[in-house]
Amino acid sequence: MTKLAIGINLDRCIGCHTCANACKMQNNVPMNMLWNRVITEGCDVIDGAVGEYPNLSRTYIALACQHCENAACKKVCPTGATYKDDKGRVEIDYNKCIGCRMCMAACPYNARVFNWEDPHREPDFNYGDARVPVRTRGVMEKCTLCKERTDDGEKPMCVVCCPTHARVYGDLDDPESEISKLHAMKKVRILLEEKGTKPQVFYYNN
Repeated sequence: MTKLAIGINLDRCIGCHTCANACKMQNNVPMNMLWNRVITEGCDVIDGAVGEYPNLSRTYIALACQHCENAACKKVCPTGATYKDDKGRVEIDYNKCIGCRMCMAACPYNARVFNWEDPHREPDFNYGDARVPVRTRGVMEKCTLCKERTDDGEKPMCVVCCPTHARVYGDLDDPESEISKLHAMKKVRILLEEKGTKPQVFYYNN
């Protein structure tokens, strides 16, 4: 079995949004949409801070599809468009997606976006990896764990481009992998663990 996953070091993340932009460019994500977001905990604005000056603190959380082992989105999809593949990723078959947005409602991480209109890109052409399918109006989309890259044994673009090396990628089912050892050694943080979705994205500190 294979269970591809990402571990994110919260002490290394500087909130630079490089992961979000790298993801957008790699996957041809339209304007006004992001698959990968960087939020500031406890704030309702980007790059906010908690506390009162001069005693301020700031913690960033990079958030995308958690590729849950027990995926809520998969359970509610009426057409089977959302599925778990043999590498443990949660994927979308765009040809089966009917745009009902049931998966969007079921996801506790708010990790999906919907094409309400024909996708708009600036400049006006497809700038992503040529292997990535072009999505149309009326379908859901989200992080695919850079399926086209990871199918070829490459790392996801967010991992490659992170300037502080805050991201570790690999197979959680391989006990010899770096990510598996990190998961076993560190006190990991699972977002909304009480939901029972068993995310394959986790967070940790040095």
